[in-house]
Amino acid sequence: SPPGLLLLTSFLLHVKEDRASPTRLVCDSRLIQKYIVEAKDMEKRVGQCQALPALRCPAVLPLVDFTFQQWKSKSNETKRREILCDLALLLGAAAGAQGQVSDECGARQLSQLYRHANSFFLLLQTFSWEAGHWEQSCSPHSMEQTHISSIFLTYRQLVQGKLRFFFYDLATVSCK
Repeated sequence: SPPGLLLLTSFLLHVKEDRASPTRLVCDSRLIQKYIVEAKDMEKRVGQCQALPALRCPAVLPLVDFTFQQWKSKSNETKRREILCDLALLLGAAAGAQGQVSDECGARQLSQLYRHANSFFLLLQTFSWEAGHWEQSCSPHSMEQTHISSIFLTYRQLVQGKLRFFFYDLATVSCK
């Protein structure tokens, strides 16, 4: 579809811009730190928008918290699939919220969050350790929220938590 092609093209341009390959993203910890800072900045900027109304249709957000012990016991493929499920839910929430926000500031921040989350989603689809492709038939633990700021909080927590630890785990195996 043309929108999908546009998103893929923008992702590839963004990747080329940063000269970020999957290996570079995994092996250069400064890059994931950059994405964490960007997530924090987006969350801060949406908080500075004029009073954003509550969402008429609540956003369904993944519960992205985890215990370190549970995380370490999972295979990299299981971690990848879990993050893909979280990102799919987050992308749906951001897209749904975009249709409900008329404020230019809020809409701009949601659009940026969607692009960043979609870039991670597309990138993680390129990694696979098991036969078969990722299927969108996962059911992560979720919650409904009516505050737009919750979408940004969830994204930041996902990038700071699961994504950062996932890339750290990959780096210990892939980087010399």
